[in-house]
Amino acid sequence: MGKTRAFSDGRVSPSYSGLELAEAISRFSSLYPDVSISVVPGTHEELYRMLRENEVHLALSDQRRPFADTYVNDQLDFFGCYVEVAKGNALCRSKNVSLENILQMPCIIVAKKEQQDMERDFYQNTIGFGGGFLFADSLEEGRMMAIGNQGVLPVDGVGSLPACSASLIRLPLLSGGKQLERNYCLFWKKDRTGYYIEEFSRILHEVLPNAKKPSKVS
Repeated sequence: MGKTRAFSDGRVSPSYSGLELAEAISRFSSLYPDVSISVVPGTHEELYRMLRENEVHLALSDQRRPFADTYVNDQLDFFGCYVEVAKGNALCRSKNVSLENILQMPCIIVAKKEQQDMERDFYQNTIGFGGGFLFADSLEEGRMMAIGNQGVLPVDGVGSLPACSASLIRLPLLSGGKQLERNYCLFWKKDRTGYYIEEFSRILHEVLPNAKKPSKVS
């Protein structure tokens, strides 16, 4: 009888909306009904801090720093980046959108106030957005801002994404003619490895299309 807290951004980050995490939790709960899973959204840095301070057991997030030997860095796969834009926006005339063509458009980021500077730095200096930044407290709020044609909303393409609302279009985000990708992983501390954590990892790899084999804990 234990309690495993799975930290999901969305990320997971707050901009994560894939279907497989819910499916993995459902399968895990069916196999281990006495084990409770709490799913908490947070930015990459929030997830890293809470994992480091033992506030959560697992973090599902993209890789933004070199792998550390004190953690199990369980790589899932490289997943494509997307943006959601309002229907009627001129961008919707194409099947994809180039980062170079939206450099001057505002980027809508889902992040709490205390994490905004770090997220802005990532999207500006690592991804390459440069047209100013707007912030939303939740993915739903970010989508409402996109529907209002206030900017473009980056969305993590991890697994199978649900269909957009009738007011939005989701387009692959390209740079240099290729779709941008992010390396997504499950992270947990090696000294906290246990049967249930490894089982959840196995199930998530199983439900994610094209996911790599689970990492072996040494």
